[in-house]
This record gives sequence, structure tokens and C-alpha cells, in this order.
Amino acid sequence: MSSTIIRIMTYQVDHCRGRDGKVDPDRISQVIACARPDIVALQGIDAEAPLDHLIRLEQRLGLKAYSPGRRDCNAYLSSFRLAGLREFDLGQQGVCLRADADVNGKRLHLFNIRLQPAWAGRIRQIHALLGSELLGDDALVCPVMVLGDFGDFFWNLGNLELNVRLRPVARPLWRATYPACFPVIGRDRAYLRGQVQVKDCFIERSPLARQASSHLPLILTTEIHEPARTLRVKEIKRTGMEVAAG
Repeated sequence: MSSTIIRIMTYQVDHCRGRDGKVDPDRISQVIACARPDIVALQGIDAEAPLDHLIRLEQRLGLKAYSPGRRDCNAYLSSFRLAGLREFDLGQQGVCLRADADVNGKRLHLFNIRLQPAWAGRIRQIHALLGSELLGDDALVCPVMVLGDFGDFFWNLGNLELNVRLRPVARPLWRATYPACFPVIGRDRAYLRGQVQVKDCFIERSPLARQASSHLPLILTTEIHEPARTLRVKEIKRTGMEVAAG
């Protein structure tokens, strides 16, 4: 079993609007560039003309953009090829953008999410996330990372369900990311499943990051361990197909 190390960022950019009320995607691109991520999971990005901030970030950073192509969406910027891009409505304005990253021949299932703060609605959104279309899908045989803006202000039953079904990533001792000017809430985080580990995790707290958006970005140095297989044994027996590599 081999491993691959990559750097992944999750960043709620809030329409690229900073504390000063100014909409400035170039300021967001500077924050991202300082962290030098291989993959960025964005939330709250406008990816529709004439205010296509995602294209601006793509041009400035040299990373390929992947999105549903609308305002106020989740999106990815990546130096690796992403496939299987699909957006899921989690209900009550909750959203998940799923993609499969091909990382040097290894596959990583990515779930870029944005949940809403309302307590009852958030519980339903987490149930949808854990359901058969998403994290409950039997076809997810490669390592999984769920990351984004989890929208919570206080611990609740939804957090417990996530911790039971997934492995929460250990974050820095001071783990708050929101609000960026004086962060006291750890809304932005990540969960894992399968043969993937986080070797390092930090929050970008520079003056520029505190100014550029309402959230601070979370950056993860991730090690992927993946056996050379993507099909379960029962699928191989049923179809007679050979094992497909990563």
C-alpha cells in the first residue's frame, strides 16, 4: 500500500466580501496563494456571469475550477483532475458538492458542504448527508473527506451523528474560524473515512485573511493510503469484472 501527501484547504469566502464590505476576489486569491494548497473547497462563491469570481480565482491561482456555475455555490479549485462532479440539495439551503479527486493514481472522494445554522434544519441536512445518495453510498470504497462550513454555533445531535459515522480531524488548540475578525466558533472543519490521515492542520490567521472574508480558511496536509482496488469483492463475484486500479 503506497501513500500520497497533498494539501487541502476549505474556505467559506462569503461572496468574496470582506470586513470592510468590499467585494474583492483578488484579496481571496492572495489568502489562498499564501497557503499553497493543491485542492481548495470553496463555499459561498459566485460562479455566474457577470460576477464570476471563481474564474478570477482560477486565472490568478493557476488551479482548475469546478462548479455548478451559479451564484452562491460551492466549488473546487484543484491542481489534480476532478471527476464525478455533482451537486446535492440537502434541504433548507444546505448543499453538498461531491467530486472524486485523482491524486497521482489514487482516488479521494470529496464532499464539500455548507450547512445552515438553524438547529432543526441542520439535523435534517446531516441526515441527508449521511443518507444512501451520499455518505451511505455503497460505491464509496476509496478514502473519503468531508469538509466545509458546518454552520453550527453550538454542539448538537447532528455533531454526534457525524462523529459516530466519521472521524473528526484533530484541529489546532485554538480551532475557531468564525467570525474572522475575532474567531470564537469552529464552524469550518473536516471529517475522514477510510485510508486517509491528516498529518498537519492549521488555520490561516494573517491580517489579510481576517479582512478578506467572514471566515478564516482551514488547511490540511493529508496523506492518502489506498489499496489498488475500487470494487468490493461482492461486486467482482457478481459481475466477473477484474479489480480496477485506484
